[in-house]
Amino acid sequence: MEKAKWYFINSGPCTPSFNMAMDEALLDWHSEGHIPPVIRFYEWNPATLSIGYFQSVEKEIDMEAVKSLGLGFVRRPTGGRGVLHEHELTYSVIVTESYPSMPATVTEAYRVISEGLLLGFQNLGLDAYFSVPNTDEQKENLKKPKSAVCFDTPSWYELVVEGKKVAGSAQTRQKGVILQHGAILLDLDEDKLIQTFKFSSEEVRERVKRSLSQKAVAINKIISKPISIEECKTAFKKGFADALEIELVEYKLTKQQLDYIKELESTRYANDEWNFKK
Repeated sequence: MEKAKWYFINSGPCTPSFNMAMDEALLDWHSEGHIPPVIRFYEWNPATLSIGYFQSVEKEIDMEAVKSLGLGFVRRPTGGRGVLHEHELTYSVIVTESYPSMPATVTEAYRVISEGLLLGFQNLGLDAYFSVPNTDEQKENLKKPKSAVCFDTPSWYELVVEGKKVAGSAQTRQKGVILQHGAILLDLDEDKLIQTFKFSSEEVRERVKRSLSQKAVAINKIISKPISIEECKTAFKKGFADALEIELVEYKLTKQQLDYIKELESTRYANDEWNFKK
């Protein structure tokens, strides 16, 4: 049987506002039937702190530290916690909620899409698996995260290697379309990440920092030979294609599409009203 064809876009390093505008634009075009489902890989220039749609900048983020570290800053259209995008490959998946074999529930759809991540890590030779919270305390922590830091908080079907989280993802559903995007860590600067958040005391800051090193790990910390971003792209592109049983077709944006993204970027993701609204 012929496999379904999805677009594949390799954007390379882009500004934080462009990255988020492009994900939203792809969602719009897919919802309108102009393009098939899409898998996109991208990076960040400059390194960026992104926060979840529902997070409060005033309560949780130290913007002076963000600026002094030379980081970009953007609010995502998805939920979840704060992520430092620096030494990583970021992915996004855009597909209709009604896509064949796509589960109706957010959690199960997350599992199906994340099978591509699972195979990607395995393609790199890592013994990755899904971790499912199974105690009452773990399940309660899902509802009330203890920290504003993504890799310090648990989630359903998170990808784990050697007992530690290796990818953080978030999802939104708009206009009948699922947008899931996330960070695949090659390396992690824990000091830099922790500096960008506000804590009630230095003791709490240190506790979260210690906790982070116990809960999260980057690929190059657990693999004998460092993995390049290109090797990562190859492994995860094949992972998504195999897991979703699809054929990925390279796609380049038209000038008209780029103009649409730039318009979205200027009105939303490069706009303080959006980024600092909470």
